[in-house]
Amino acid sequence: MSFPSAENQSQGSSQSSPSPSGARRRISGVTVPLFSLRSERSWGIGEIGDLPEFAAWMQGVGLRLVQLLPLGEVSGGETSPYMALSAFGIDPMFISLSAVPELPPELVGEALGEDVEALERAKRSQRVDYALVRRVKRRALRFAFDRFEREHHAKQTPRAAELAAFVKRQSDWLPDYAQFRAFKDGFEGVAWWDWPEEARQRRPEALEGLRRERARDILYYEYVQWLAHTQWEAARADLRSKGVEIMGDLPFMVSRDSADVWAHQDEFRHDMSVGAPPDQFDTEGQNWGLPPYFWARMRENNFAWLRRRCRYTGLLYDRFRIDHLVGFYRTYIFAERKGQGGERPKAMFDPAEEPEQREHGERVMRAMLEGAAETGAQLVAEDLGAVPPWVRASLTALGVPGYKVLIWEKDDVVFRNPADYPELSVACFGTHDTDSVVVWWESRDDRERAGVLDLPQLAPRRHEFGREFTKETHRALLDLIHGAKSELVLLLVQDVLATRERINTPGTVGPENWSLRLAGTPAEMDRDPEVRGALERVRESIKATGRG
Repeated sequence: MSFPSAENQSQGSSQSSPSPSGARRRISGVTVPLFSLRSERSWGIGEIGDLPEFAAWMQGVGLRLVQLLPLGEVSGGETSPYMALSAFGIDPMFISLSAVPELPPELVGEALGEDVEALERAKRSQRVDYALVRRVKRRALRFAFDRFEREHHAKQTPRAAELAAFVKRQSDWLPDYAQFRAFKDGFEGVAWWDWPEEARQRRPEALEGLRRERARDILYYEYVQWLAHTQWEAARADLRSKGVEIMGDLPFMVSRDSADVWAHQDEFRHDMSVGAPPDQFDTEGQNWGLPPYFWARMRENNFAWLRRRCRYTGLLYDRFRIDHLVGFYRTYIFAERKGQGGERPKAMFDPAEEPEQREHGERVMRAMLEGAAETGAQLVAEDLGAVPPWVRASLTALGVPGYKVLIWEKDDVVFRNPADYPELSVACFGTHDTDSVVVWWESRDDRERAGVLDLPQLAPRRHEFGREFTKETHRALLDLIHGAKSELVLLLVQDVLATRERINTPGTVGPENWSLRLAGTPAEMDRDPEVRGALERVRESIKATGRG
């Protein structure tokens, strides 16, 4: 198994590349978390093997791109895909167990034992039950690994050689990840800074001893990443054959308790945390508790870790979104400790002043662009929130598209016309952190709704639309966003289906976040007249506006 070559990557994403005349192909895509997908074979959560069926369903209405949320492994107590244990790798919970050779159907009962009923509960759950899913999948993967070790690794079969070749090819990240996960298990799951000093400080003799002691667990974590990446390659090849792109998401930071921070301690600041400055929504700012990059150290090696990260991400996707783009120009950081008087921790930007921020940000972006360019992947900037105008000008000069979110593209209640959005942009109604377009429309006051209806595309028919979100409203709004000048339009899966669910509500913690599951498999949902009607409106809108 190997990732597609840079040449093949470029071919796979050619559908969105500029033509010889310089024009970009205007396409539409769907944003859906992988965990939300359903199939007959999946174990209570969307899986890698579910992507081809979902992509084919969306392709049938003209959607040519599937955007996913981050796939990195989150820690046991977390559900947010933006709190990863590593900037590299794929969360084992996304592995399709039905496609693992060491776990044939007749052995699933033996593998799970008393957890067979837990699996059935996970499958029936209306939302992703992460604790249940992780429990049954971890047990099944350990069973599969035991068989692999006995039947292949011990006998050095060709299948064992495939794993060894994968480990060798991924040598710039996989050893750190596998050792971190294995050592963490050995230290009963505590954070790396609470490990024994010699392991915490990565003393060579201590690491060598731990590698011998935990060799089997290290091999296990290599094995599950091999399974995940093998399945990913197969799914991506299937989508490529259909002419459907995959767009990913590169989180701004990783968790403080992560393989990357442990392995590259000198490139992160341990006495500070990342956040966001005060704005109209949060007058005190936000402290995310994540470790900031130590930019001065990263500059010394020309951002080698970020380059590797972007190259790896580009091997997974045709294009990917850079989360919290402005943070790569100027990171808002808090001192970890309060002052002696109990005052709030000091907050500041790093770098501090605009000229340094611009120079620094462009250096970082060039490094990331160069890393991604090795695979042919394209970058998209999540430039939402409090972003200085000069940052967007810098992105335009670098050829990196930013976002145009219709619900925020306004001055008071005067909405900007999507037809005037820059070609180098991504247009959408909202993101995974917002309401669906149905809820947004019905929750507007009459003044703001009138502002939308003042747009020239809707004004002649404004008498047809009221507070209720009707089929006619859905089609009109689809035509409005699909008529954007932007190269790419992204619709939340809820906007495609005209439903009210939400993926995440920022500033809240609870089981309703990051746990959305579709109502059924594509085949099951196709039997619903309301779903068929919504899909037909999307298909007609894409055709009418010349996308696809």
